[in-house]
Amino acid sequence: MSGLLKATAEIDARAFTRISAPPPGTGRAAAVLVLFGEGPDGPDVLLLRRADTLGSHPGQVAFPGGAADPTDDGPVDTALREAFEETGVLREGVRPLATLPELYVPVSGFVVTPVLAHWARPSPVAPVDPAETAAVARVPVAHLADPANRFRVRHQAGYVGPAFSAPGMLVWGFTAGLLSGLLALGGWERPWDTSDVRDLDLALRATEVP
Repeated sequence: MSGLLKATAEIDARAFTRISAPPPGTGRAAAVLVLFGEGPDGPDVLLLRRADTLGSHPGQVAFPGGAADPTDDGPVDTALREAFEETGVLREGVRPLATLPELYVPVSGFVVTPVLAHWARPSPVAPVDPAETAAVARVPVAHLADPANRFRVRHQAGYVGPAFSAPGMLVWGFTAGLLSGLLALGGWERPWDTSDVRDLDLALRATEVP
């Protein structure tokens, strides 16, 4: 991850999104844990699928994370706390490496700080509360970088953005944008067909397990 760390040292939010952040002091503070580990199929990243019954972003694939609590000691603490509450990740096995630029998510009003980390001592992970988290997966970086698993999706509201097909899940929106930027910065990106734009609803149905 040394190459990725070096590449992220002096970037700004434009490496991941074209959406401008709101004025300072506005927006809701949040953080996500971008946790890279070494799995049986090489380097991987921890993702979860949100429960379909949630009122916010139901069924979407995301990094562990969420809103900051007043008792949190900054974004790293928020990301580690939320990751434990959602997936059971033990913070003592996680080595935080860097905080990335704040990213604004207009649909929820969150100003999100991604926390880049290395899973030095992996712990078992699974949905802690099925009402909040439907599934947890360690997805190999090689799978995400495979051009066969990359395309773009179009939302009915007009949004068009990157997407990844992973086993039993579709990664799109904020999470896909952040992953796409990290793959490029880390030197893992391979040429893929950016002209392949698919209807979001159809792409989601294609990932459903019969």
